[in-house]
Amino acid sequence: MLAAPSVWIVIPALNEARTIGEVVAPLRAHGWRVLVIDDGSHDTTAAAAQAGGAVVLRHAINLGQGAGLRTGFAFVRAQPEARIVVTYDADGQHQPESVATLLGALEQSGADVALGSRFLDPAASREIPTSRRALLRLATLFTRATTGLRLTDAHNGLRALTVEAATRLRLTHNRMAHASEILSEIARLGLRYVEAPVTIRYTDYSMAKGQRPLDAIAILWDIFTAGLR
Repeated sequence: MLAAPSVWIVIPALNEARTIGEVVAPLRAHGWRVLVIDDGSHDTTAAAAQAGGAVVLRHAINLGQGAGLRTGFAFVRAQPEARIVVTYDADGQHQPESVATLLGALEQSGADVALGSRFLDPAASREIPTSRRALLRLATLFTRATTGLRLTDAHNGLRALTVEAATRLRLTHNRMAHASEILSEIARLGLRYVEAPVTIRYTDYSMAKGQRPLDAIAILWDIFTAGLR
């Protein structure tokens, strides 16, 4: 059984003062460590995250979610007790119960990485907006073709990695393409991976923040360019 303090949850955040406190607090209630990367916010994101119980690092300017994860991974690697690092979104889409599912899958399988999937649980997949579902299916097929990973979901921000695996990832993309780059790195390094069912809660707030059609097209473009690399 993983000791809760050995798990660090890394949350890049940009102008998420409205949600970050409510995101951090239940994770801390489970005993997990939480690290928020305030990626150049102009609001009170940092203060709200600290009030919720997170450790906060700040980027002076906005660098992007990929850069936030790199900063977070580097910090967690330096913590002697850290064994697992979990990537998590700041807008309230993810649930603490999904973290527990990922940790269980990682421990039971002995894998290096546990990837969240919205499509393993039929009830969870029904929550995906129709416009998003088709694009995710296409992204998954492309990821399978370019990486050889037999995935059911792509660009899911919920992941759990051993610190050793996170240390080996060579991440260069600062923004959206980091998600496909992580998958490419898993394939390149031959890391053992397992998928686990997770639920994504789509709200008006999260949809406005990053679930618009143009954003989804940008994600597909990033998958394409990362595949060319």
